[in-house]
Amino acid sequence: MAEVVLTEDCMRLISQFERLTGAGSRDCVIDERNNRIIFVINPGEMGLAIGKSGSSIKKAMEVMGKRIEVVEYASNAEQFLKNCFLPAKVLNVDLEGNDDEKVAYITVADEDRGIAIGKEGKNIFKAKKLAQRQYNIADVLLTSNEEAS
Repeated sequence: MAEVVLTEDCMRLISQFERLTGAGSRDCVIDERNNRIIFVINPGEMGLAIGKSGSSIKKAMEVMGKRIEVVEYASNAEQFLKNCFLPAKVLNVDLEGNDDEKVAYITVADEDRGIAIGKEGKNIFKAKKLAQRQYNIADVLLTSNEEAS
């Protein structure tokens, strides 16, 4: 497992997010390119993070002044990567390579391919960044659904 190093800014944001939502967070990525903050939430606390009808996350976005996205942590890389791509339906996660050059091949349903990539590639960027930080995965690639059939 990769060792996540949190900057002072991230520690401050995690503390603020936890105070606002009640959900514990174990990682934070400030994505300037997409003007958002991504939090990795403790397992089982997604409901707290989002709140009833999105109230908690909306409040946090207002206070922090940026879009906030949350991904639920999982203790294995395959499930964590599936969580990164939600709401896209991930059909298969295949990890290849050794510890230094591990690559994740993700197969999503054809109709969810656009969701998995995201506008201007922001969802695939999020998955790559978080997979590298949490599991030391060098790259995340989307594969065609035909290959999985």
